[in-house]
Amino acid sequence: MKTEFLSTVPVLPSNDIERDLIWYEEKLGFKKIFGDSMYVGIHYKTVWLHLQWHADTEDDPLLGGSVVRIFVKNIDKYFNKLVAKGVVPKDKLRKNTPWGTHEFGLYDLNNNAIFFVEDL
Repeated sequence: MKTEFLSTVPVLPSNDIERDLIWYEEKLGFKKIFGDSMYVGIHYKTVWLHLQWHADTEDDPLLGGSVVRIFVKNIDKYFNKLVAKGVVPKDKLRKNTPWGTHEFGLYDLNNNAIFFVEDL
């Protein structure tokens, strides 16, 4: 029997789980499903993200600069929702990119890049 790959869950670094959880809930619509002050799982529609606390020291760097690409259908509705909340400016949505997508991106509070992408 072959191995069946089911999904992937990006784990993003955070130096303040409680602050970041509020941001993901208020700005992007995610909800906490499990976790504590060191590690949480959040969920929106069919997408899961995990946030893991880091001290941002030499021994436990925060890093930042992680990139997540979340693929969606009908990107306009979600984009307009985030524009209305002031999360992204209305000129941020790139339509009909040379690589065949509509997409926009933003940074969370730890400088992790989150892109929402619709394949054309």
